[in-house]
Amino acid sequence: MSQTGEITEAPVFVAAMGFSSFTYAEACPSEELVHWIGAHAGAISYLGGVPHILVPDNTKVAVTSPCRYEPDLNPTYAEMAAHYGCAVIPARVGKPKDKAKVENAVLQVERWVIAPLRDRTFFSLAEANLAISERLDFLNDRTMKGLGASRRELFCRIDRPALLPLPSCPYEFATFKRARVNIDYHVEVEGHYYSVPYRLVHERVEVRLTQRTLEVYHRGKRVASHPRSYAKGRATTQDDHRPASHRACLEWTPSRIISWAERTGPATAELVSAIMASKPHPEMGFRSCLGIIRLSARYSPERVEAAAARALAAGAVSYKSVKSILSAGLDGIADEEDPLVLPEHENIRGPEYYN
Repeated sequence: MSQTGEITEAPVFVAAMGFSSFTYAEACPSEELVHWIGAHAGAISYLGGVPHILVPDNTKVAVTSPCRYEPDLNPTYAEMAAHYGCAVIPARVGKPKDKAKVENAVLQVERWVIAPLRDRTFFSLAEANLAISERLDFLNDRTMKGLGASRRELFCRIDRPALLPLPSCPYEFATFKRARVNIDYHVEVEGHYYSVPYRLVHERVEVRLTQRTLEVYHRGKRVASHPRSYAKGRATTQDDHRPASHRACLEWTPSRIISWAERTGPATAELVSAIMASKPHPEMGFRSCLGIIRLSARYSPERVEAAAARALAAGAVSYKSVKSILSAGLDGIADEEDPLVLPEHENIRGPEYYN
């Protein structure tokens, strides 16, 4: 029962060892992949080791394409098995005897775990699983007829020594998605954009998502790794994924551009500062500023400085204005008769009109 008083059902995951029938059970929020994998991690932790082989049903969260000879496993399930170093051999479709031990374990869990708890009300899964674990201890410690030993005794004697050791850390749940690299060398995943090496533009890639990280694989090789971001419409970009020309643009900063312009003269520096200040974002004026600075390669720095001073006096703060002044040779004309300065007239609105 939830905090709102609504009664909800919770499926119970059951696992059993092949020889001893040592049993694990856990109530899950749903049968979705994330809870299926979480229940496996809980079972392996409960055993204190890893079985060599897992034999699941042909459920969709385990097997994406059933086949008698080569079933296709869910990529997350296959990765989890690889993390623990075990194999997955699903039972054949319609062949419950392939996993007879767990079929019997389900019956025993229903009889000795769930039935005794049927009249109790639980307000959370954690509370329900605590009660289930107590009943599991009873089930596993109960002496089995005909064998004269409990499941736990047989497990400790036969099964546990044969288990694989636990890895240093439990498996971190991950999902896999396919994506195509956009022309801007980014892939979109859940509304966020992550960069990959620019040479993979238009290529199909596989994306591995965990709660904290995102990894991109191309033909089985990892080509990018980013911290996971949940900010929609934003981008996470690594500089080394950019083409060289794009990386060069990143080196441009307002202070650096002004410093370059100062080599030509103070008027040029003032002009590029005015251009960047006139834009909503300084970056929008970078190319104009660089264009003005590079005019000194065609004209002399003295002429560019004079043209910049004339453009400032006329309020014509743009690359095209400076280039026009230089092309027309107006940088040598005295300021007293500046043809770029418009006369006062009532029909000329002026820049204030557009503010």
